[in-house]
Amino acid sequence: MRRFSCASSLPPPAPAPAATAAEAAALRFGSAATTRVPQALALTASTCAWHRRHLCSSSSSSSAATTTAAATAAAVEEARQGRKQLGATTQLYEYLLANVREHPVLKELREETAAMRGSQMQVSPAQAQLLAMLAQILGAQRCIEVGVYTGYSSLAVALALPESGCLVACERDERCLEVAKKYYQRAGVAHKVDVKHALAADSLKSLIDGGEANSYDFAFVDADKRMYEEYYELLLKLVRVGGLIVIDNVLWYGRVADPLVNDRKTISIRNFNKKLLEDNRVSISMVPIGDGMTICRKLVDT
Repeated sequence: MRRFSCASSLPPPAPAPAATAAEAAALRFGSAATTRVPQALALTASTCAWHRRHLCSSSSSSSAATTTAAATAAAVEEARQGRKQLGATTQLYEYLLANVREHPVLKELREETAAMRGSQMQVSPAQAQLLAMLAQILGAQRCIEVGVYTGYSSLAVALALPESGCLVACERDERCLEVAKKYYQRAGVAHKVDVKHALAADSLKSLIDGGEANSYDFAFVDADKRMYEEYYELLLKLVRVGGLIVIDNVLWYGRVADPLVNDRKTISIRNFNKKLLEDNRVSISMVPIGDGMTICRKLVDT
């Protein structure tokens, strides 16, 4: 292992000269007359201290990595259980949930989804409430969602749309779409939702090719993190000037802030966040709600 190989790079200490008879006697009877023994002990202590420093440094790095992994696992488990508010205690999250106005059908959908595989992908009630309010503030008529999962966020937005409104829901997982469509029907908003069962990028390109550029008011993205940049560029063509594009998971369970985490998804989100920060085509606000959302307002015609 590396932490031990670095110790072997030290030159071995020079052998101490053989003790004289007087020095040997001094050692046996505790005399302070000799100076060679303290020098040898000092050299040994110095070498041991060097070893301890390097071993402790390696141990600290390993310990930090273990702590990071444990924190990430805990965050994912909290999200899976429905407590999707990064950094919130159970008590604080319960208080937050108690102060969210959640439609009864939304609550049913959330509870059914909690028992499904991948349930951590569902947005929190507080996030859904914010998305719906943003659509209402905009007076949105036409919306897009990229990554529907079981439909919690799209249902919240559809409920906020006027009767003449439309939400294009892009999702490739047919099993999840079946759950979503069931709840669209149950909530009485199925006529507002245009489900696109295909790869999201293909669906967005099809809308552009169909002449729908600059005709949407609002878009929400919660899909493959490695595709965020492509989705964003396509949505910039579809959303009108003054419209909003909201991106989920921009804090990614805290991984984006940890230099020890460098998997492909985390790197993609870090790079995407940097791109948004530097993109003068939009104004932005990164909001630490749920797993982090960035709200982008389109400023110029693209």
